[in-house]
Amino acid sequence: MTDEFSPTQNGALKVVLVTGPSGAGRSTAIHALEDIGFEAIDNLPLTLLPRLLSGPPMVQNLALGVDVRNRDFSSASLIEAVNIISSETDFECTLVYLDCDQDVLVRRYSETRRRHPLALNETPQEGITREISLLGELKNRADVMIDTTELSPHDLKAELTGWFGATSGVSMGISVQSFSYKRGMPRGLDMVLDCRFLRNPHWDKDLRGLDGRDGDVAAYVAEDPRFAAFFQKTLELVETLLPAYQDEGKSYFTLALGCTGGQHRSVFVAEALANALARTGWQVSIRHREIERRGLAKTSAAP
Repeated sequence: MTDEFSPTQNGALKVVLVTGPSGAGRSTAIHALEDIGFEAIDNLPLTLLPRLLSGPPMVQNLALGVDVRNRDFSSASLIEAVNIISSETDFECTLVYLDCDQDVLVRRYSETRRRHPLALNETPQEGITREISLLGELKNRADVMIDTTELSPHDLKAELTGWFGATSGVSMGISVQSFSYKRGMPRGLDMVLDCRFLRNPHWDKDLRGLDGRDGDVAAYVAEDPRFAAFFQKTLELVETLLPAYQDEGKSYFTLALGCTGGQHRSVFVAEALANALARTGWQVSIRHREIERRGLAKTSAAP
């Protein structure tokens, strides 16, 4: 990058760079960030980024979409831009990587009948494979990674709103998620806790069709004599670790709770833990993967 970034006086403003494989939802993410108050620019050439940030003072957070369709794109140049913004300006810079299973990317291209930007005369699969290989460094460097494989545009907007839609005196955001071990663990986790040792409401016919947000299910799980100690020690552990991670410069922390079906125990514990952390001032988003998959709930932010 040839131009120098000039330090800005807008210390509270954010620059969010959104990247990932073509078809993973970058444009949807940019529009979602625009809806929650960001100035949004898609496909800005990286060579123009220094000029943008060193120009007239900005009054809004900035969201930029960057991928292989940018004419001067490379993983190395984008990582360099992130490092320079973080070290040489007063902006808070976040790199968001939108991940997605290759089979789903192929299906999306087949449904839209669009050509892949790296495979104009080849199959979409060849272009997708080539692009994912090129983006490997960015995936490893990302501050926030969101797997859009099973997310609708509404779900993706809710996820981004959880990360960037609320203001807080605490700089590190926390995502608390529930999931089913039968469907595998979510990606991009910092900590995983297993809730399968707790009483399982699935075996109570009156509770089987409900989920962990229901008061009767919550009471059933909480009555397990092991729950109170487990929850208290978990909360103490997380509250001990979060400031340490923040001191190390981590911007986001993702904690996942798993159980057999991802419907009862993990959902209840995730809700209880997220709300306890929110009450102490942390910026928390909540996501229940299996419930979302069934269309019963959307991502929410803890109060």
